Amino acid sequence: MAKKTPKDIDDYVGRFPSEVQQLLENMRLTIKKAAPKAEETISYSIPAFRLNGILVWFAAFKNHIGFYPGAEAMRVFKKELSAYKGAKGSVQFPFDQPLPLALVSRIVKFRVKQNLGKKKH
Repeated sequence: MAKKTPKDIDDYVGRFPSEVQQLLENMRLTIKKAAPKAEETISYSIPAFRLNGILVWFAAFKNHIGFYPGAEAMRVFKKELSAYKGAKGSVQFPFDQPLPLALVSRIVKFRVKQNLGKKKH
């Protein structure tokens, strides 16, 4: 049976072991600080922050924290993210390495500018 979609980020974080919860909370606080006006939500069953559209998503997996800032942000921060496994719109931060929170913060701020530059339909 599929897991129920979490009702909010607290519910999502609470489903993981404490050391993973700590990493998720660090991501959450870093994103919140970088985008104080963004609203927390659950999108695609994982935590996300919304400000004039989705800014970023993040999630815990077996061996890493996934961070999803989108393709454009991945391109702009390609050099700094090159140390990590990633795909077109996402990057994986392994559990055995410290989270690059300063980088996450810069990426989130970039995404805020991007989203606020979009026209509202």
